[in-house]
Amino acid sequence: MSELTPVPQPDQQAGRAVADALASSVRGDSFGRLSGVASWLAACQGVVPAAALRRPRVVVFAGSHGIATRTFEGVGLSAFAPESDAQQIAELKEGTGPSHSLARRASASITVVDCAPSAPIDAEPAMGNEEFEAAFSLGQATADAEIDSGADLLIPAEVGVGATTVAAALMGHFTSTEPVAIVGPGSGTTDAMWKTKVTVIRDAMFRIRNLEGAEVIQAASSPSFAALVGFICQATARRTPMLIDGPLCAAAAVFAESLAPGVKQWLLAANVTTEPAHIKALQLLELRPLLELEMRAGQGLGALAALPLIQSALELAADELNVLAAAQEPTLESAQE
Repeated sequence: MSELTPVPQPDQQAGRAVADALASSVRGDSFGRLSGVASWLAACQGVVPAAALRRPRVVVFAGSHGIATRTFEGVGLSAFAPESDAQQIAELKEGTGPSHSLARRASASITVVDCAPSAPIDAEPAMGNEEFEAAFSLGQATADAEIDSGADLLIPAEVGVGATTVAAALMGHFTSTEPVAIVGPGSGTTDAMWKTKVTVIRDAMFRIRNLEGAEVIQAASSPSFAALVGFICQATARRTPMLIDGPLCAAAAVFAESLAPGVKQWLLAANVTTEPAHIKALQLLELRPLLELEMRAGQGLGALAALPLIQSALELAADELNVLAAAQEPTLESAQE
């Protein structure tokens, strides 16, 4: 993997200016956590107040996880068959399905990036070195293309059966958490499926026990995960804020932060699920989720649900700062006289 571009700092002065202005106003101080959203985006944009979002963009990295094919005592690890990946990807490309419904309401757009399938990580490396380099570079190039075309807020997303299992194995390794403690409910997981998930997560974590950094990504994730990490690293290097949603994307953000310190300052957690891997990832990133909808459909659905609230935060802050500025004008005119 080539050397990454250092991550710049957001404009903390712009962020503090918005935060201080809202705190000085009785009404602005009552906006609660929306004030923090407005000041975060002001820092990311370097503008006071932050400008309204004109082109939020969801980028879904689609790829099959080999782990989804594994069984234990004849039972798989998900309520969805691996074959359902193709149906979900087809919906996304056709402009149908739940994510497009919320995207239209939030004035966002969705693009799908096809990624190579991965090997079953409990038995062999997810991908070879060339596949890893290609997937990581694909993520970086995708971020560049989206930003060059005018995206001012990015939502990295994923689709693929077995994503929560991959996230659990990665975060279990990263945090030294036992498989039985890091495994989550997934999408309608039964007790028998839970046993299968614990088994494959245990075997995957054992395989990578002596690895770290990019070696872990290559050995125990998937090309779509490697692309997510590359995407997040490059987007933050180019000063573009992102909404993080879902266990796999949160885990990708953790690995991006480890490879390029400073990434987390450009991230806002949109939603949190009940997956332990998701919760631990946000804790490591020091991100408090804006919503706790426990949505587990992937595809950036939780972030899209949060997007109108984020737009509202910007509008409230801009209006309040305008009111404060207008109130100060008579004072300034008197001083000039």
